[in-house]
Amino acid sequence: MNDTTPPLRELGLDLLRLAPLQRAAALALPFSFFGAYFVCAALGSWVPAVLATVALSFVTYGSTSHDLVHRTLGLSRRANEVLLCLTELLALRSGHAYRLAHLHHHARFPAEDDIEGAASRKSWAGALADGFTFQARVWLWAYRGGADRAWVAGEGVACAGLLAASAVLAAVTPVFAVYAALMVAGSWIIPFVTSYLQHDPAGASALTQTRAFRGKVASAVALGHLYHLEHHLYPAVPHQNWGELARRLDPYLKRAGVKPVNLWR
Repeated sequence: MNDTTPPLRELGLDLLRLAPLQRAAALALPFSFFGAYFVCAALGSWVPAVLATVALSFVTYGSTSHDLVHRTLGLSRRANEVLLCLTELLALRSGHAYRLAHLHHHARFPAEDDIEGAASRKSWAGALADGFTFQARVWLWAYRGGADRAWVAGEGVACAGLLAASAVLAAVTPVFAVYAALMVAGSWIIPFVTSYLQHDPAGASALTQTRAFRGKVASAVALGHLYHLEHHLYPAVPHQNWGELARRLDPYLKRAGVKPVNLWR
């Protein structure tokens, strides 16, 4: 298999650009879903409240926080750092621990020291079980690593404080405790979805160690986030442009012998 892919300039540097509205929407969505949960929960509308947390889990780790990790939104460095912290705190996670683990994953997969990609080497049941302690282990790994330690430590304290506050307030209202439980549950499936399903550590090259997925229905269900191989190959491209990146890259992948997993064409 030829695992050579074209430079990004050959595919088009326009893939790096976002319209102001795209950038604004990406940054606003997590806070909008956060607010929607509390409005719906306060009104006793629990079904839309729960759906809001599902959407929040998706648009944090999977898109907005992910773009902040890779600094693909075109923000100043300071703004990117603060928003990474705040956006992931909405989901009771450390944004800077996430960044350290995720960038290490890009650099090291499928090495044994890749904490984020570890679930890909397990069974499906093992990958699901991995989620129970995943966030705590990522935080501890990041803290011990020393980089961004002040951010990682502060975010860890903030997460612990928010969880403690939600438990204390449960005597007054269940709204905060339910929110915390739902966000922790949303984080539980991250290793299974982002590591186990997306990767094949036995692959011979970068083109086969991460799976290519195709299918219009599946792409719609995944809200345009079906392109993990493309992201690994071109991590500077923001998630809003992954679909177009995949379309332009398809001829190269076909010539290289990559066979996508087609889900519900």
